[in-house]
Amino acid sequence: MFVSVRLIGMAYGQIGMIQASGGFFTYLVIMTESGFWPSRLLGIRKEWDSKAVNDLADSYGQEWVLSSSFSSVYHGDLILLNSAWA
Repeated sequence: MFVSVRLIGMAYGQIGMIQASGGFFTYLVIMTESGFWPSRLLGIRKEWDSKAVNDLADSYGQEWVLSSSFSSVYHGDLILLNSAWA
C-alpha cells in the first residue's frame, strides 16, 4: 500500500484546518470591512434572525438592511479553497 491511513488522515486533517482557518479569516475580514467588528459579531445571531429587526446597527452605528451576502462570502471562499487543492 503506497498511502497509509495515517498519511491520509494527516493530509486531509491539515488541509481541512487550513481551509477552515482561511474561510473564517476571510469572513472576519469581510465583516470587519463592512463595519461589524469581531466583538460585535459575538451574540448577534438573535438580532440577525429576528423578524422584528430589519435594520441592524454595525460597530460604528450605521444601520444595515439585512441580506444573505455576508454568509455567501464565506461559502464562496470555501469553494475557492477547495478548487485550489484539487
